[in-house]
Amino acid sequence: MFDFEGRAGDVGGELRVRRTQAERDAITVEIGYALCSAAFAAAVVFGVAAGPALLFTLPDAFEGLLLGAGAVLAPVLFLVRVVSVLRRFRSTDQPSQPGRTRPDS
Repeated sequence: MFDFEGRAGDVGGELRVRRTQAERDAITVEIGYALCSAAFAAAVVFGVAAGPALLFTLPDAFEGLLLGAGAVLAPVLFLVRVVSVLRRFRSTDQPSQPGRTRPDS
């Protein structure tokens, strides 16, 4: 793992690099954003799908269909949103030096 001087070590054939506090904070903020935006999107989709069944008097079969569609679509959208936000965050390559955008810089 790490020695007492804070250097990265070889653990099980995998080189681990210590993250800075700023990197850990950025990951925490991104996880919070992913969860909040996914919860909001899932709530909107559930409201759109199941809202008519909750607001209007509809036949039982149609009401059950709308509620079921909302109950299935909302968690699926939640998971897709969280994964897509976190993957996008993970794949963004930032230059090692601010202001430099070319890979050979």
